[in-house]
Amino acid sequence: MTALTTQAAPEAAPGRPTSRRVGPAATLQQTMTLAWRSLVQIKHNPWELLDLSIQPIMFVLLFTYVFGGAISGSTGDYLQFALPGLLVQNALFYTLTTAIGLNTDITKGVFDRLRSLPIARTAPLSGRIIADTFKQVWAFALLIGFGMLLGFRITTGVAGLLGALALLVIVALAMSWMSVLIGLKATSPEKVQMIAFSVMMPLTFTSSALVSPDTFPGWLEFWADLNPVSHLSDAIRGLLIGGEVGGPAMISLLWAAGFVVVFAPLAIRVFRNTA
Repeated sequence: MTALTTQAAPEAAPGRPTSRRVGPAATLQQTMTLAWRSLVQIKHNPWELLDLSIQPIMFVLLFTYVFGGAISGSTGDYLQFALPGLLVQNALFYTLTTAIGLNTDITKGVFDRLRSLPIARTAPLSGRIIADTFKQVWAFALLIGFGMLLGFRITTGVAGLLGALALLVIVALAMSWMSVLIGLKATSPEKVQMIAFSVMMPLTFTSSALVSPDTFPGWLEFWADLNPVSHLSDAIRGLLIGGEVGGPAMISLLWAAGFVVVFAPLAIRVFRNTA
């Protein structure tokens, strides 16, 4: 009599876990890879860099030569006051491209392909933000150089210039998480622009970026004193041409930390739940 024998299926080897958790080193590598992917796109779409260059120059020319004489009495004096504010305005407005780029990748299915890969969940978001931060540095250098051609003068030396760049990049990087959340929640790039401009326009134009709040109505001056854009503009102005730096810079960094604490977890959660 032949005994029937059954073979038990081999147990899964206790090798790699099935979890998609990625270590810090791999997360950093993946983030930088995706950041490079965003930067390489400029090679195939040079208009993106051209757009990044033309718009800031247009703003400097328009505000200096259209409003400068009326506000400060001379275009030179206004340029010296307003260029730091224009640097802040341009940096914050450029965070909108982060939202638009993410939204475009989502609607075209790029993120669906990324989600199927064993990569860190934060890598696609962080990679886009880091790539756009490099573009922020380009825009900063371009505006400073063009402003100096028009007569702007840095009175605090190289240390002040580098400090202004560092502070501006840190705050713009932090505020990019708000743009990321908008880009993930909006259903189209057009809606991204509508929502983001509705937020950024009041923030920048009701601050000390372009004019002194002393001329505002009382209630608006009160808001301008609270506005994070005012503190950042005052800090950048102090770093470039002299004035108070410590207080405005510290408040700006606190605002930056608040933006990261509030918006980064929300953006990552929305990205994980995006179908």
